[in-house]
Amino acid sequence: MQESGDEPASTPESDTGFSELDLALVDALQSAPRATWTQLGRALDIDATTASRRWDRLRSQGLAWVTAYERPHTATVAFVEVRCTPQRFDAVSRALAQLPWVISVEEVAGDFDLLLAVTAADLHSLGRAVHGTIGGLRGVRSTHTRLGLTVFSEGGDWRTHAIPSGSRALLPESRGATRFTYSTHTQTRRTPHDHALRAALGNDGRMSYKDLGAVIGVSEYTARRRLLRMLRDREITLRCDLAHPLAGYRTSVLYRAAVPHQYLEHTGAALARTDQVRLSISVSGPYNLFVMAWLHDLNGISPFEALLAERFPHLQVHDRTIALHTPKRMGWLLAPDGRALRYVPLALPDRTQH
Repeated sequence: MQESGDEPASTPESDTGFSELDLALVDALQSAPRATWTQLGRALDIDATTASRRWDRLRSQGLAWVTAYERPHTATVAFVEVRCTPQRFDAVSRALAQLPWVISVEEVAGDFDLLLAVTAADLHSLGRAVHGTIGGLRGVRSTHTRLGLTVFSEGGDWRTHAIPSGSRALLPESRGATRFTYSTHTQTRRTPHDHALRAALGNDGRMSYKDLGAVIGVSEYTARRRLLRMLRDREITLRCDLAHPLAGYRTSVLYRAAVPHQYLEHTGAALARTDQVRLSISVSGPYNLFVMAWLHDLNGISPFEALLAERFPHLQVHDRTIALHTPKRMGWLLAPDGRALRYVPLALPDRTQH
Protein backbone atom coordinates (compact mmCIF):
# COMPACT_ATOMS: atom_id res chain seq x y z
CA MET A 1 0.00 0.00 0.00
CA GLN A 2 1.24 3.49 -0.81
CA GLU A 3 2.31 5.64 2.11
CA SER A 4 0.34 8.79 2.86
CA GLY A 5 1.19 11.49 0.35
CA ASP A 6 2.87 9.15 -2.13
CA GLU A 7 1.54 9.02 -5.70
CA PRO A 8 2.03 5.90 -7.82
CA ALA A 9 4.77 6.56 -10.34
CA SER A 10 2.99 4.47 -12.95
CA THR A 11 -0.11 6.70 -13.12
CA PRO A 12 0.94 10.12 -14.42
CA GLU A 13 -1.89 12.51 -15.18
CA SER A 14 -2.64 12.81 -18.86
CA ASP A 15 -3.36 16.10 -20.56
CA THR A 16 -7.05 15.38 -19.92
CA GLY A 17 -6.74 15.74 -16.14
CA PHE A 18 -7.30 12.06 -15.32
CA SER A 19 -4.63 9.57 -14.32
CA GLU A 20 -5.15 5.81 -14.20
CA LEU A 21 -5.50 6.11 -10.43
CA ASP A 22 -8.15 8.79 -10.87
CA LEU A 23 -10.15 6.56 -13.20
CA ALA A 24 -9.79 3.67 -10.75
CA LEU A 25 -11.08 5.88 -7.93
CA VAL A 26 -14.04 6.93 -10.08
CA ASP A 27 -14.73 3.26 -10.89
CA ALA A 28 -14.68 2.38 -7.19
CA LEU A 29 -17.07 5.22 -6.38
CA GLN A 30 -19.36 4.18 -9.22
CA SER A 31 -19.72 0.84 -7.43
CA ALA A 32 -19.91 2.27 -3.89
CA PRO A 33 -20.58 6.04 -3.91
CA ARG A 34 -20.46 6.42 -0.12
CA ALA A 35 -17.67 3.96 0.68
CA THR A 36 -15.29 5.22 3.36
CA TRP A 37 -11.83 6.43 2.41
CA THR A 38 -10.40 3.39 4.21
CA GLN A 39 -12.55 1.03 2.12
CA LEU A 40 -11.65 2.87 -1.09
CA GLY A 41 -7.96 2.87 -0.21
CA ARG A 42 -8.03 -0.87 0.49
CA ALA A 43 -9.65 -1.56 -2.88
CA LEU A 44 -7.14 0.65 -4.74
CA ASP A 45 -4.09 -0.36 -2.70
CA ILE A 46 -3.46 3.20 -1.50
CA ASP A 47 -3.92 4.81 1.90
CA ALA A 48 -7.10 6.63 2.87
CA THR A 49 -5.44 10.05 2.83
CA THR A 50 -4.31 9.65 -0.77
CA ALA A 51 -7.77 8.51 -1.82
CA SER A 52 -9.37 11.50 -0.09
CA ARG A 53 -6.89 13.99 -1.55
CA ARG A 54 -7.33 12.57 -5.06
CA TRP A 55 -11.08 12.87 -4.80
CA ASP A 56 -10.90 16.43 -3.49
CA ARG A 57 -8.89 17.42 -6.59
CA LEU A 58 -11.26 15.68 -8.98
CA ARG A 59 -14.33 17.23 -7.39
CA SER A 60 -12.90 20.73 -7.00
CA GLN A 61 -11.92 20.77 -10.69
CA GLY A 62 -15.33 19.47 -11.80
CA LEU A 63 -13.79 16.30 -13.20
CA ALA A 64 -15.91 13.91 -11.13
CA TRP A 65 -18.77 14.18 -8.66
CA VAL A 66 -21.18 12.03 -6.67
CA THR A 67 -24.82 13.02 -6.92
CA ALA A 68 -28.19 11.74 -5.73
CA TYR A 69 -31.59 11.70 -7.38
CA GLU A 70 -35.01 10.23 -6.87
CA ARG A 71 -35.36 6.75 -8.29
CA PRO A 72 -37.12 7.03 -11.66
CA HIS A 73 -39.60 4.30 -10.74
CA THR A 74 -41.33 6.90 -8.53
CA ALA A 75 -41.84 9.36 -11.42
CA THR A 76 -43.17 9.83 -14.91
CA VAL A 77 -40.19 10.31 -17.22
CA ALA A 78 -40.11 11.17 -20.90
CA PHE A 79 -37.58 11.93 -23.61
CA VAL A 80 -38.41 15.03 -25.62
CA GLU A 81 -36.90 15.79 -29.01
CA VAL A 82 -36.86 19.54 -29.63
CA ARG A 83 -36.38 21.37 -32.91
CA CYS A 84 -35.26 25.00 -32.68
CA THR A 85 -34.79 27.96 -34.97
CA PRO A 86 -31.02 28.32 -35.57
CA GLN A 87 -30.92 31.88 -34.22
CA ARG A 88 -32.46 30.86 -30.87
CA PHE A 89 -30.73 27.51 -30.38
CA ASP A 90 -28.27 28.65 -27.67
CA ALA A 91 -30.93 30.62 -25.80
CA VAL A 92 -33.36 27.69 -25.85
CA SER A 93 -30.68 25.25 -24.66
CA ARG A 94 -29.71 27.54 -21.77
CA ALA A 95 -33.32 28.14 -20.76
CA LEU A 96 -34.15 24.44 -20.74
CA ALA A 97 -31.06 23.57 -18.69
CA GLN A 98 -32.24 25.92 -15.94
CA LEU A 99 -35.60 24.16 -15.52
CA PRO A 100 -35.44 21.91 -12.41
CA TRP A 101 -37.67 19.23 -13.95
CA VAL A 102 -35.52 18.95 -17.09
CA ILE A 103 -33.15 16.26 -15.86
CA SER A 104 -30.70 16.27 -18.76
CA VAL A 105 -30.08 18.20 -21.97
CA GLU A 106 -28.17 16.90 -25.00
CA GLU A 107 -27.29 19.11 -27.97
CA VAL A 108 -27.24 16.74 -30.93
CA ALA A 109 -26.52 16.36 -34.63
CA GLY A 110 -29.52 14.67 -36.20
CA ASP A 111 -33.04 15.40 -37.37
CA PHE A 112 -33.72 17.32 -34.14
CA ASP A 113 -31.56 19.76 -32.16
CA LEU A 114 -31.99 18.91 -28.48
CA LEU A 115 -32.83 15.75 -26.59
CA LEU A 116 -34.26 16.27 -23.11
CA ALA A 117 -34.98 13.88 -20.27
CA VAL A 118 -37.85 15.37 -18.26
CA THR A 119 -39.80 14.28 -15.20
CA ALA A 120 -43.27 15.01 -13.86
CA ALA A 121 -45.66 13.73 -11.21
CA ASP A 122 -48.07 12.21 -13.72
CA LEU A 123 -48.99 12.12 -17.40
CA HIS A 124 -51.20 15.20 -17.24
CA SER A 125 -48.46 17.29 -15.63
CA LEU A 126 -45.98 15.97 -18.16
CA GLY A 127 -48.15 17.02 -21.08
CA ARG A 128 -48.64 20.52 -19.72
CA ALA A 129 -44.93 20.92 -19.02
CA VAL A 130 -43.88 19.76 -22.49
CA HIS A 131 -46.53 21.53 -24.55
CA GLY A 132 -46.94 24.59 -22.38
CA THR A 133 -43.50 25.41 -21.05
CA ILE A 134 -41.10 23.79 -23.53
CA GLY A 135 -43.29 24.33 -26.56
CA GLY A 136 -43.96 27.90 -25.45
CA LEU A 137 -40.31 28.96 -25.44
CA ARG A 138 -39.41 31.47 -28.11
CA GLY A 139 -37.38 29.66 -30.76
CA VAL A 140 -38.89 26.19 -30.24
CA ARG A 141 -40.32 24.98 -33.55
CA SER A 142 -41.64 21.58 -32.47
CA THR A 143 -41.42 18.85 -29.83
CA HIS A 144 -41.80 15.07 -30.00
CA THR A 145 -42.27 13.13 -26.78
CA ARG A 146 -41.45 9.48 -26.07
CA LEU A 147 -42.63 8.16 -22.72
CA GLY A 148 -40.10 6.11 -20.78
CA LEU A 149 -41.50 2.66 -19.93
CA THR A 150 -38.93 0.14 -18.66
CA VAL A 151 -35.36 0.89 -17.58
CA PHE A 152 -32.86 -1.87 -18.22
CA SER A 153 -29.86 0.30 -17.36
CA GLU A 154 -29.21 3.94 -16.65
CA GLY A 155 -26.15 6.16 -16.26
CA GLY A 156 -25.49 5.10 -12.70
CA ASP A 157 -24.86 1.51 -13.86
CA TRP A 158 -22.11 2.42 -16.32
CA ARG A 159 -18.49 1.78 -15.25
CA THR A 160 -15.05 2.90 -16.36
CA HIS A 161 -13.83 -0.69 -15.80
CA ALA A 162 -10.59 0.66 -14.38
CA ILE A 163 -10.34 -1.77 -11.43
CA PRO A 164 -10.36 -5.58 -11.45
CA SER A 165 -13.23 -7.60 -10.06
CA GLY A 166 -11.12 -8.63 -7.05
CA SER A 167 -10.71 -4.99 -6.02
CA ARG A 168 -14.40 -4.31 -6.58
CA ALA A 169 -15.24 -7.20 -4.25
CA LEU A 170 -13.52 -5.30 -1.40
CA LEU A 171 -16.08 -2.49 -1.65
CA PRO A 172 -19.44 -2.45 0.14
CA GLU A 173 -22.30 -3.48 -2.12
CA SER A 174 -24.49 -0.45 -2.63
CA ARG A 175 -26.39 -0.88 -5.90
CA GLY A 176 -28.87 -3.57 -6.82
CA ALA A 177 -30.26 -4.56 -10.18
CA THR A 178 -31.57 -1.55 -12.07
CA ARG A 179 -34.49 -2.93 -14.05
CA PHE A 180 -37.72 -1.17 -13.15
CA THR A 181 -40.71 0.48 -14.78
CA TYR A 182 -41.39 4.18 -14.68
CA SER A 183 -44.48 5.27 -12.78
CA THR A 184 -47.43 7.08 -14.35
CA HIS A 185 -48.95 7.89 -10.97
CA THR A 186 -48.44 10.72 -8.54
CA GLN A 187 -45.28 10.36 -6.51
CA THR A 188 -45.27 9.28 -2.89
CA ARG A 189 -45.61 12.26 -0.58
CA ARG A 190 -42.23 13.43 0.70
CA THR A 191 -41.50 15.46 3.82
CA PRO A 192 -39.59 18.76 3.58
CA HIS A 193 -36.66 16.99 5.23
CA ASP A 194 -36.71 14.32 2.51
CA HIS A 195 -36.61 16.98 -0.22
CA ALA A 196 -33.82 18.87 1.58
CA LEU A 197 -31.83 15.67 2.01
CA ARG A 198 -32.11 14.80 -1.68
CA ALA A 199 -31.11 18.32 -2.73
CA ALA A 200 -28.09 18.34 -0.41
CA LEU A 201 -26.92 14.94 -1.65
CA GLY A 202 -27.58 15.99 -5.24
CA ASN A 203 -24.94 18.64 -4.76
CA ASP A 204 -22.56 16.38 -2.82
CA GLY A 205 -23.47 12.72 -2.58
CA ARG A 206 -20.57 12.04 -0.20
CA MET A 207 -21.60 14.67 2.36
CA SER A 208 -21.00 13.37 5.88
CA TYR A 209 -23.99 12.49 8.04
CA LYS A 210 -23.01 15.30 10.42
CA ASP A 211 -22.93 17.90 7.66
CA LEU A 212 -26.07 16.47 6.12
CA GLY A 213 -27.92 16.80 9.41
CA ALA A 214 -26.76 20.39 9.81
CA VAL A 215 -27.91 21.31 6.29
CA ILE A 216 -31.41 19.84 6.64
CA GLY A 217 -31.86 20.75 10.30
CA VAL A 218 -31.84 17.36 12.01
CA SER A 219 -29.42 15.39 14.14
CA GLU A 220 -26.59 13.37 12.64
CA TYR A 221 -28.37 10.19 13.76
CA THR A 222 -31.64 11.23 12.11
CA ALA A 223 -29.87 12.18 8.87
CA ARG A 224 -28.17 8.79 8.77
CA ARG A 225 -31.41 6.93 9.51
CA ARG A 226 -33.36 8.84 6.85
CA LEU A 227 -30.73 8.35 4.16
CA LEU A 228 -30.28 4.65 4.86
CA ARG A 229 -34.05 4.18 4.74
CA MET A 230 -34.37 6.02 1.42
CA LEU A 231 -31.53 3.98 -0.07
CA ARG A 232 -32.97 0.73 1.28
CA ASP A 233 -36.40 1.50 -0.12
CA ARG A 234 -34.83 2.67 -3.40
CA GLU A 235 -36.45 6.07 -3.10
CA ILE A 236 -33.19 7.70 -4.14
CA THR A 237 -30.04 6.47 -5.80
CA LEU A 238 -26.45 7.68 -5.73
CA ARG A 239 -24.01 7.71 -8.59
CA CYS A 240 -20.52 8.91 -9.42
CA ASP A 241 -20.29 10.82 -12.67
CA LEU A 242 -17.33 12.26 -14.56
CA ALA A 243 -16.34 14.69 -17.29
CA HIS A 244 -16.52 11.99 -19.94
CA PRO A 245 -14.78 13.84 -22.82
CA LEU A 246 -11.75 14.45 -20.58
CA ALA A 247 -11.77 10.82 -19.48
CA GLY A 248 -11.43 9.66 -23.08
CA TYR A 249 -15.12 9.08 -23.93
CA ARG A 250 -15.42 11.77 -26.56
CA THR A 251 -18.34 10.34 -28.53
CA SER A 252 -21.84 9.84 -27.19
CA VAL A 253 -24.24 8.14 -29.60
CA LEU A 254 -28.01 7.92 -29.19
CA TYR A 255 -29.87 5.14 -31.00
CA ARG A 256 -33.59 4.81 -31.64
CA ALA A 257 -34.24 1.16 -32.37
CA ALA A 258 -37.06 -1.34 -32.69
CA VAL A 259 -37.27 -4.88 -31.30
CA PRO A 260 -40.21 -7.28 -31.69
CA HIS A 261 -42.12 -7.28 -28.43
CA GLN A 262 -41.32 -10.91 -27.61
CA TYR A 263 -37.58 -10.10 -27.71
CA LEU A 264 -37.70 -6.67 -26.09
CA GLU A 265 -37.05 -7.74 -22.49
CA HIS A 266 -34.14 -10.02 -23.38
CA THR A 267 -32.56 -7.54 -25.81
CA GLY A 268 -32.90 -4.56 -23.47
CA ALA A 269 -31.34 -6.47 -20.58
CA ALA A 270 -28.51 -7.84 -22.73
CA LEU A 271 -27.73 -4.37 -24.07
CA ALA A 272 -27.54 -3.16 -20.47
CA ARG A 273 -24.68 -5.59 -19.88
CA THR A 274 -22.69 -4.28 -22.86
CA ASP A 275 -19.67 -2.24 -21.74
CA GLN A 276 -20.27 0.69 -24.08
CA VAL A 277 -23.97 1.08 -23.28
CA ARG A 278 -24.84 3.76 -20.75
CA LEU A 279 -28.60 3.77 -21.19
CA SER A 280 -31.06 1.07 -22.29
CA ILE A 281 -34.73 1.98 -21.96
CA SER A 282 -37.94 0.87 -23.63
CA VAL A 283 -40.05 3.82 -24.78
CA SER A 284 -43.39 4.55 -26.40
CA GLY A 285 -43.70 4.98 -30.13
CA PRO A 286 -42.77 2.93 -33.21
CA TYR A 287 -39.13 2.69 -32.11
CA ASN A 288 -39.51 0.98 -28.77
CA LEU A 289 -35.91 0.96 -27.52
CA PHE A 290 -33.69 3.91 -26.71
CA VAL A 291 -29.95 3.23 -26.31
CA MET A 292 -27.03 5.52 -25.47
CA ALA A 293 -23.41 4.43 -25.91
CA TRP A 294 -20.21 6.17 -24.79
CA LEU A 295 -17.33 5.55 -27.21
CA HIS A 296 -13.78 6.81 -27.31
CA ASP A 297 -14.17 8.57 -30.65
CA LEU A 298 -16.15 8.62 -33.89
CA ASN A 299 -14.06 5.74 -35.22
CA GLY A 300 -15.64 3.57 -32.56
CA ILE A 301 -19.12 3.83 -34.05
CA SER A 302 -18.65 1.31 -36.85
CA PRO A 303 -17.15 -1.45 -34.64
CA PHE A 304 -19.85 -0.86 -32.03
CA GLU A 305 -22.62 -1.16 -34.58
CA ALA A 306 -21.00 -4.30 -35.96
CA LEU A 307 -21.12 -5.69 -32.42
CA LEU A 308 -24.82 -4.78 -32.19
CA ALA A 309 -25.54 -6.55 -35.47
CA GLU A 310 -23.68 -9.67 -34.34
CA ARG A 311 -25.06 -9.94 -30.81
CA PHE A 312 -28.59 -8.65 -31.28
CA PRO A 313 -30.12 -10.04 -34.49
CA HIS A 314 -33.61 -8.82 -33.56
CA LEU A 315 -32.47 -5.21 -33.04
CA GLN A 316 -33.28 -2.85 -35.91
CA VAL A 317 -31.52 0.51 -35.57
CA HIS A 318 -33.62 3.21 -37.21
CA ASP A 319 -31.70 6.32 -36.25
CA ARG A 320 -28.24 7.29 -35.03
CA THR A 321 -27.81 10.69 -33.37
CA ILE A 322 -24.46 12.08 -32.20
CA ALA A 323 -24.34 14.26 -29.09
CA LEU A 324 -22.36 17.45 -29.68
CA HIS A 325 -22.46 18.70 -26.09
CA THR A 326 -24.22 17.83 -22.84
CA PRO A 327 -25.19 21.11 -21.13
CA LYS A 328 -26.91 19.25 -18.28
CA ARG A 329 -26.83 15.75 -16.82
CA MET A 330 -28.92 14.62 -13.84
CA GLY A 331 -29.29 18.17 -12.61
CA TRP A 332 -25.65 19.23 -13.11
CA LEU A 333 -24.81 22.02 -15.54
CA LEU A 334 -21.71 21.02 -17.52
CA ALA A 335 -19.02 22.96 -19.38
CA PRO A 336 -18.24 22.14 -23.04
CA ASP A 337 -15.43 19.83 -21.87
CA GLY A 338 -17.84 17.97 -19.56
CA ARG A 339 -16.70 19.50 -16.26
CA ALA A 340 -19.37 20.03 -13.61
CA LEU A 341 -20.19 23.70 -13.09
CA ARG A 342 -23.27 23.98 -10.89
CA TYR A 343 -26.08 21.85 -9.51
CA VAL A 344 -29.72 22.71 -10.23
CA PRO A 345 -31.83 20.85 -7.64
CA LEU A 346 -34.34 18.57 -9.35
CA ALA A 347 -38.01 19.33 -8.79
CA LEU A 348 -41.32 18.47 -10.44
CA PRO A 349 -43.04 21.03 -12.67
CA ASP A 350 -45.80 23.15 -11.20
CA ARG A 351 -49.10 21.40 -11.98
CA THR A 352 -50.79 24.73 -12.64
CA GLN A 353 -48.43 25.86 -15.39
CA HIS A 354 -49.70 26.39 -18.93
